[in-house]
Amino acid sequence: MSTEVRQMFSSIATRYDVTNEVLSFGIHRLWRRTAVRLSRAKAGDSVLDCASGTGDLALAFKRKVGTTGRVLGTDFCPEMLESAPAKAAKAGLQVDFQVADAMALPFEDNRFDVASIAFGIRNVDDPVKCLKEMGRVVKPGGRVVVLEFGQPEGVFGALFRFYSKTVMPAIGGMLTGNRAAYEYLPRTSAAFPAGERFLSLMDQSGAYAERSAHPLTFGTANVYVGLVR
Repeated sequence: MSTEVRQMFSSIATRYDVTNEVLSFGIHRLWRRTAVRLSRAKAGDSVLDCASGTGDLALAFKRKVGTTGRVLGTDFCPEMLESAPAKAAKAGLQVDFQVADAMALPFEDNRFDVASIAFGIRNVDDPVKCLKEMGRVVKPGGRVVVLEFGQPEGVFGALFRFYSKTVMPAIGGMLTGNRAAYEYLPRTSAAFPAGERFLSLMDQSGAYAERSAHPLTFGTANVYVGLVR
């Protein structure tokens, strides 16, 4: 799956930001701010953002940790990272970026205070391995934060599923020229473990002393927080 996912993101990289803004109605910004708040990151902290893409969450963390903190954004798709340094520079923020696989991070144990991944863990081959690896590079007592889509229920859930299966592929395909990518993304979101099922993956990793789930927008997304052992 990794090769196919890398090729897919490579094909939509240049239009990813504008498409994301249109499809989410801008609410992804609020979700990222919530993830940063729940991470309890503070000035001076060192943060690793995995599957950083074009760098939005990494930049949000940099605003939180300030000039004395360091943020490193990684992604296994070089094309997704291409625009991130310029975006950081335009915002007046010093953020480092490098290509790296979230399942095999090239960093020593206990290096970071916080590690995060937004809308990326469902695309890795082994989510439990990814959770374990992120926990490995975070200091004991630090936090791993995962922002990922959920499966809302009830009337809102029915509307969301219609939007995901019908509207997203049409608009995403029109804006990027790759309709298949925007059929894949909602399909994987609907199938990926959410809520308690995702917390069980965190338990399987053995990396966390505590873990919690925080639903956003009627369960459309969740922030999961793990306290590293």
